[in-house]
Amino acid sequence: MRFGDNAHDRGTTAETRGRGMAKQRARTTATVGVAENGNSAELVTLGPDGALLDRRRVDLTHGLPTHPYHHEGSWAVGRYLNSAWARPVALADAIALVERVQAAAAEGAAACLAALATAVTVPVAAISLRACAELPASTEERIRDARAASMADSILYREALAQAARARGWHVHWYERETVFREAGAATGGKDVETLLRAMGHAAGPPWQARHKLAAAAALAAGASV
Repeated sequence: MRFGDNAHDRGTTAETRGRGMAKQRARTTATVGVAENGNSAELVTLGPDGALLDRRRVDLTHGLPTHPYHHEGSWAVGRYLNSAWARPVALADAIALVERVQAAAAEGAAACLAALATAVTVPVAAISLRACAELPASTEERIRDARAASMADSILYREALAQAARARGWHVHWYERETVFREAGAATGGKDVETLLRAMGHAAGPPWQARHKLAAAAALAAGASV
């Protein structure tokens, strides 16, 4: 019997071919790493060889409160009443505000990723975002839960970017801040990630700060997942 004649060998051959195709795809596509801060985010896009293709700061919403869960939502349920910056807000109004911010973030994320895809010369295959903690299901539950309210705004913006990326057919990779640099090192074959990021920053010029390094490391890590 020749190799590949039985079902097991055919499956093994197909699996190997699939891995080879995935590696080839990774060598011809770009990845985007994201380091978010409220409704803003640093996007660093790396090419198939790990070279910097694009970096940009984006704002997903404009003219709306940026932390509707943590601020308006908290005020609506009586949290921070003794703070000078608190003001009276009805719960129904806080929930409606969250929904408006969600809609604006979704629209802003779609526009930002469309502009990025147009600007780079290599097709984007993946985006890497900080992993999201599990939250209560409803907006009201998230507002009433102090722990959830403290995280929900940032998660809202990350989920908007993830939704926009999926709509473009991009793979969404989730990273942990504590392990993403190790993950990036593994994706580059064990190279010194700090050295790579330092060289990338020297080539790109300022600004190249901790948030840019984090986004770049996330992009390197994402490259191994597509």
